[in-house]
Amino acid sequence: MSDADRLHELLGLPAVDFQRETDGEARPAADAAAWRISVDPYSGEEDADWGAKFGAFLDAVDPSGVEALIIGQWGETYEENSSYPLGLVIAAAERLTSLRAVFVGDLVAEEAEISWIEQSDVTTLLTAYPGLTHLGVRGGSGLKFPPVEHASLRALTIESGGLPADALRGVLDSELPALERLDLWLGVSAYGGDATVPDLAPLLAGTRFPRLSHLGLRNSELQNEIAVAIAAAPVVAQLRTLDLSNGTLGDEGAAALLEGQPLIHLGALDLHHHFLSVPMERRVAEALEPHGVSVDLSERCEPWDDRGAEGRYTAVAE
Repeated sequence: MSDADRLHELLGLPAVDFQRETDGEARPAADAAAWRISVDPYSGEEDADWGAKFGAFLDAVDPSGVEALIIGQWGETYEENSSYPLGLVIAAAERLTSLRAVFVGDLVAEEAEISWIEQSDVTTLLTAYPGLTHLGVRGGSGLKFPPVEHASLRALTIESGGLPADALRGVLDSELPALERLDLWLGVSAYGGDATVPDLAPLLAGTRFPRLSHLGLRNSELQNEIAVAIAAAPVVAQLRTLDLSNGTLGDEGAAALLEGQPLIHLGALDLHHHFLSVPMERRVAEALEPHGVSVDLSERCEPWDDRGAEGRYTAVAE
């Protein structure tokens, strides 16, 4: 993931990097930004310590007004997992009384490949912040998501090059009655993505999250199998947007979507980064766009080394 993939907004608020020194410029109001706390662990300076920088942030910005927090690089990737910054954010719960959105692991390739980001049990945030409405996570290595009950969470995103099956099952076993948006990057087996299509059954049945209107099952080497399952999945009827992008989707998966249940109630279908032939692209567009469905068919890819389906690749892996 390149620097362009760094988070630019959260909760509709622009991402702003907290700096101790502002060079005379006024800081935004606490509730006017999604505050990113990130350090360079190799700088040798005071700001190389994430805890010290987070403490300075709490002193410089009214913590009671902060609504969105982005946790960037917190240390050497291989030495400290996300339990370190999460523990500090949890300890500040009595000060961060307006916090509604947290993104954990806003690192890009020059800091760490996505598979190098060491996560931990991110549900501790949900327990500490019952008012949290948005949670985002980047990185599947070490990720834990035991089943949790949370009445307020409306959007959950997990970006990974390989999502552990245990974490996926924990998400789908959780009680999240307010959940409206779910984005899961399933990834590849070579980087820990050992979830299978049957693991998605509780989600696809349509009874798990009654308010769900956006579903993303993305970045998967099983994208065709997922498309086949989606074609008959009851959950589709309640969706307004469906995202099957960034994976290995080919003509066989797209044909299954078109031959399955109607999709013309959708507002948008995202299939970008795909391996569809030009005739199949045309067939998808002609089947859905006249009904008002916005279809993203950008980034048509070619398999590596002329190996056909075996040469297909996800957008993000390592």
